[in-house]
Amino acid sequence: MAAAAECDVVMAATEPDLLDNEEARREAESFKEQGNAYYAKKDYNEAYNYYTKAIDMCPKNASYYGNRAATLMMLGRFREALGDAQQSVRLDDSFVRGHLREGKCHLSLGNAMAACRSFQRALELDHKNTQAQQELKNANAVVEYEKIAETDYEKRDFRKVVFCMDRALEFAPACHRFKILKAECLAMLGRYPEAQSVASDILRVDATNADALYVRGLCLYYEDCIEKAVQFFVQALRMAPDHEKACVACRNAKALKAKKEDGNKAFKDGNYKLAYELYTEALGIDPNNIKTNAKLYCNRGTVNSKLRKLDGAIEDCTHAVRLDDTYIRAYLRRAQCYMDTEQYEEAVRDYEKVYQTEKTKEHKQLLKHAQLELKKSQRKDYYKILGVDKSASEDEIKKAYRKRALMHHPDRHSGASAEVQKEEEKKFKEVGEAFTILSDPKKKTRYDSGQDLDEEGMNMGDFDANNIFKAFFGGPGGFSFEASGPGNFFFQFG
Repeated sequence: MAAAAECDVVMAATEPDLLDNEEARREAESFKEQGNAYYAKKDYNEAYNYYTKAIDMCPKNASYYGNRAATLMMLGRFREALGDAQQSVRLDDSFVRGHLREGKCHLSLGNAMAACRSFQRALELDHKNTQAQQELKNANAVVEYEKIAETDYEKRDFRKVVFCMDRALEFAPACHRFKILKAECLAMLGRYPEAQSVASDILRVDATNADALYVRGLCLYYEDCIEKAVQFFVQALRMAPDHEKACVACRNAKALKAKKEDGNKAFKDGNYKLAYELYTEALGIDPNNIKTNAKLYCNRGTVNSKLRKLDGAIEDCTHAVRLDDTYIRAYLRRAQCYMDTEQYEEAVRDYEKVYQTEKTKEHKQLLKHAQLELKKSQRKDYYKILGVDKSASEDEIKKAYRKRALMHHPDRHSGASAEVQKEEEKKFKEVGEAFTILSDPKKKTRYDSGQDLDEEGMNMGDFDANNIFKAFFGGPGGFSFEASGPGNFFFQFG
């Protein structure tokens, strides 16, 4: 009787449990249907809430986890969705949609190999499933993009890596690893705003992501904001003490900052030789830091100009603008060196570049001055023809003319070959032309200022060198050349 009573008691307790379970299932189904309705209306947050209620009522139902996984995927919460999808197939390994969702989550998170396994399992259960077939192709494509990117990264072909990561991210939009690799390569290509944007997006989701912190620091480092860059590298190393790239970058940044500052100090102290050596050492630290190296080359160019090594200064400034073609200071430094070495065409080209970029009054004056010097350099150098300095006095100009006119007078070379006679006649004419300009204060002033000499009746094609010579030596019959032996001549005045 006691046993029977116990049994009755058990029976009495069991019937309500069965009823409660049935009622729970009905209520869970109701929650699921409401979740489906919100899902259809794309109200995924409400759908998520109702699917969660259904799971709470019946935690062993695979389809509820599958539905909530689908909702989380639509909300972009792929890691949580993966947990639900995996739970759904643990409860029911024959749940094809569960395997598909698991694979899709793996793929979205960048785990293409795991995604392949999930899609293959779905095809084992339903070999004609077209979605599984297509998703498997996508996963295999991502695996291939990863392999190509790895090879191209080793080759430092960063453009191809970015291309591969862009393609992979079409299938794996939530993969931080792909985004970080893309961002790093964008930084290496000098596309800093894009790289910063990608890293910042990741840090908004995961503020402790060491890779993203490293990329932020790398962008600052390559933009020559070295002090701020070091702060990010240090922060990345706090999150991941073994982060090799952050460690190397931090070390390089500190070394580069120290060498540059030492070089600047030596320059200010007037120790140009030491400054040159320190800037050279700094340039050897990191060839990838384009902006900082551009400044270092320009600084070294300035040192070379102080040492009057103008060719070296021009070469250094050329390196600087090759690295950074917007670097105005390097163009200005090179232009001045071109002016100092009388390479006026090159100077004009550099000043034009500067003025197009920054239309200031100072830059306009520099350009006009270079253009004037170029114009002057393209005329005959009358001072050089007479062999005098630009500061020569009137008497010095006359003495120079006397000497050169007699040296190149045609009569003196009457016994020479036709070729020599022609050359000497040309020189004789140029000497007369030079004297005509430099002996006349008005003409000399116009010539020195770079003005056109053909204006105001100064047409140089009309003058006669012989008339100038005769006028200088006192008119017709004022002199004659006489032979005093083979190849020797002297002149005498009448």
